[in-house]
Amino acid sequence: MEITRRDFINGVAIGIAAGLTPLQLLQAAESGRYYPPALTGLRGSHVGAFEVAHQMGWEKKSFATDTLPIKEEYDLVVVGGGISGLAAAFFYREKHPEAKILILENHDDFGGHAKRNEFSAGGRMIIGYGGSEAFQSPNHLYSAEVNGLLKKLGVDIKRFETAFDRSFYPGLGLSRGVFFDKETFGEDKLVTGDPTPMVADDIAPGQLNARSIRDFINDFPLPESDRKALIDLHQAPRDYLAGKSLEDKTAYLERTSYRDFLLKDVGLSPTAVKYFQGRTNDFMALSIDTVAAADAYYVGFPGFSAMNLEPISEEAQAEMEEPYIYHFPDGNASLARLLVRSLIPSVARGKDMEDIVLADFDYSQLDRSGQPVRLRLNSTAVSVRNTDGAVNVSYSRGGQLAQVRGKHCVLACYNMMIPYLLRDLSAEQAYALSQNVKFPLVYTKVIVRNWQAFQKLGVHEIYAATQPYSRIKLDYPVSMGGYEHPRDPAQPIGLHMVYVPTSPDSGMNSRDQARAGRGRLYGTPFETLESQLREQLQRMLGPGGFDHNQDILAITVNRWPHGYACFTNTLYDDPDQTEQWMELARKPVGKVSIANSDAAWSAYAHAAIDEAWRAVGELT
Repeated sequence: MEITRRDFINGVAIGIAAGLTPLQLLQAAESGRYYPPALTGLRGSHVGAFEVAHQMGWEKKSFATDTLPIKEEYDLVVVGGGISGLAAAFFYREKHPEAKILILENHDDFGGHAKRNEFSAGGRMIIGYGGSEAFQSPNHLYSAEVNGLLKKLGVDIKRFETAFDRSFYPGLGLSRGVFFDKETFGEDKLVTGDPTPMVADDIAPGQLNARSIRDFINDFPLPESDRKALIDLHQAPRDYLAGKSLEDKTAYLERTSYRDFLLKDVGLSPTAVKYFQGRTNDFMALSIDTVAAADAYYVGFPGFSAMNLEPISEEAQAEMEEPYIYHFPDGNASLARLLVRSLIPSVARGKDMEDIVLADFDYSQLDRSGQPVRLRLNSTAVSVRNTDGAVNVSYSRGGQLAQVRGKHCVLACYNMMIPYLLRDLSAEQAYALSQNVKFPLVYTKVIVRNWQAFQKLGVHEIYAATQPYSRIKLDYPVSMGGYEHPRDPAQPIGLHMVYVPTSPDSGMNSRDQARAGRGRLYGTPFETLESQLREQLQRMLGPGGFDHNQDILAITVNRWPHGYACFTNTLYDDPDQTEQWMELARKPVGKVSIANSDAAWSAYAHAAIDEAWRAVGELT
């Protein structure tokens, strides 16, 4: 299906006519109120957030800041208003209750990747997450410091077990499906009843409404030989490395991509292998040609059960088996909001995880003179240097440079930006920091008029192996704090769509693919992204009665060219070298310490908090 310019204009007109401008944006139009969560269109790394940083990184521009007057003085200056920066401010204030703290954030909203998206549809508010989704395996992976912070913020992990309705979609008879596109597989076809287990699944194993693997695969638009080979891979696997020792098998799987393992060792055809191409996109932000076969084994992919490998680690097992249900309606944006409300109580009323969901945030309170903690948005740091027992931090805001001084500084920004900021950095530490090349990804929220097409097709989630959006799903069924997840298929709901700009089969390593994908994202206008998602949704859902012109009511594209933190990839990295880089990269420099999940090489909220705890401890 081709999306024409007329289709695009008509779709926009329908959305406006239906009154689907976000609720808070309507209020802003009436009152002039600043409220970023209500903005639609291109969000995430939005226009105005990255240009100054690109001048520093791409053009090697240095800003003349040494002679700038010191406008304000603080006990702590935090660069980066994401979860790690906010947590650092929280921990510092605990140690120094009277401290004056300034948090600088380059985006127009706080939270980093933990972004909140709000919409108004069908006479009600619909909330979504624009980035960081959930607490990952909190019962197994969270440290005492993370659990302590959550408790102080009023978060009860067990509450999510009742707020998340794991039986909702299964109770409607819906399953997961796989979309095969005609360009790759010869026809557009949606196959339902997917029995594939997910990493950290939100659906219980017995509630997948799945078909047998044989019946499921036999419905694929593939030749019989390919279908038989895929069935055998799942039901009759062999030791594909027979004759090798356990040590040799492990080393081989760590240095061989899952794609090459399937092609060369299992013997699948290139077309059959394409079925797996995007399975790793959402969890790792990489396609299977840049994921080690060993990592595929750790997250439960088929092909390894007859190879007598070492059991996976307890941590990997926890990630596989602990349900993915520890989720606010707006993802980890509520965690960021809880931190901000604790630091700046005047921003919103309330005291716990329930009332934060619908708390009315007053952004005008974030940066008021005289309050102990100030959060300054739209402010990009350009220089950080130790001087006279303190730290001078310069930033650009609205085209103007300003300089503040702190007794201490925490850099909780993207670690790969620190070499361009921190004047005192050694060449060796700068190089170590630069190796954490972040992986790009896009989380798009689409509000649809109803979800009857999903119901008719029998799915609540679709995996598309070779399409731009590899994962499309009805939003998580979470109700808490007075917010009720949409339950009627005739009413509007939010779709969550995941696009990772990988370069499959290009021969590029993971870091180069990340750089190439980042470049493509920055060069793609919103109109192209909108046309792309409309076409894909129409192809998948059209047989269920979906019409993108009538049924799409609002779109927010959360673009993250710098998305997931880098992790050790044995295809390209020496784990011992990675550990050395990690330790060197996060060493404090004078009165400056380094946080963010990047410092842990881990794209999780709990890692961001742990790194904040360490960074503050180094300062004090």
